[in-house]
Amino acid sequence: MFGRRPDGRRVKNLDPVVRITSYVMPQRCDAQIFLRHRTDMELLADYIHRQADKGEKLSYMTILIAAYVRAISQNPTVNRFIMNKQIFARNNCTVSFNILKDPYHIDKGELICKTKFDLSDTVYDVRDRIEAGIESLRGASAEEGFLEKLLNVGFAVPGLATFLVGLIRLLDRYGLCPGALLDELPFHVSMYVTNVASIRLHEVNHHIYNFGSVGLFFSLGTAERVAVEEDGAFRMKRFLPIGITADERICSGAHYAHFFSDMRRYMLHPELLEQPPEKILYDEGLEYHVPKVKKTEKTAETE
Repeated sequence: MFGRRPDGRRVKNLDPVVRITSYVMPQRCDAQIFLRHRTDMELLADYIHRQADKGEKLSYMTILIAAYVRAISQNPTVNRFIMNKQIFARNNCTVSFNILKDPYHIDKGELICKTKFDLSDTVYDVRDRIEAGIESLRGASAEEGFLEKLLNVGFAVPGLATFLVGLIRLLDRYGLCPGALLDELPFHVSMYVTNVASIRLHEVNHHIYNFGSVGLFFSLGTAERVAVEEDGAFRMKRFLPIGITADERICSGAHYAHFFSDMRRYMLHPELLEQPPEKILYDEGLEYHVPKVKKTEKTAETE
């Protein structure tokens, strides 16, 4: 309320063209734009293998998320969101993704892992945070999460789920939703990513939820073989397809173009992610930090 929320602060002095878009397109489903990108899978596979030789286990999704975090550190305007037709600067960099409760038994259902990142994170820091998040959900000491408990209560009484969702929407619209609750909700994030290649599907352009504040959705699909010309000869080369859905109201097309150009560069040169960025840009003076994961908390990465 009054331009402040637990997860951000309203941006003022906006370009009128950017500001009017949320009035013309009041919902995210109105403002979805769809992109498709292919990144060099052979290059990434070689990098992952070289890291494995050094004892560092990485995955394609880890590199994608690390590239996103690094690109946000240089393009903070992309980490904004729309609520009640107003543009807010987010005070965190958070990513959600789905995992199976049991990777060997798909019928046991899914969990949503929501992880906060620091803009100084290297690809190794990103991996450690992802591993810690997965371990907290799947580990031997894992307990039923708040979201699961809330859903179980909501579905136990007819009509209660509708009431709870409506109440949260209302509170969220006016910035009255408690920060502790927003931290638990999976769609109040900077980016949502899904690895549909793990279930052998092609990449998709997933819709952006009107519920919450997510403005970008990334989808990793199964590998593609494409004919390319190298040194005067043609060969079949493997690429990793990525489906991207973005909320066009968040910032100008020029900002998006610069952001995606940075992401592409980091995906083609993942070694750049091994060191923290030389400088970090924060939106509207909102500087935020997340403590690094302690080495004692690290676990083996789960596919």
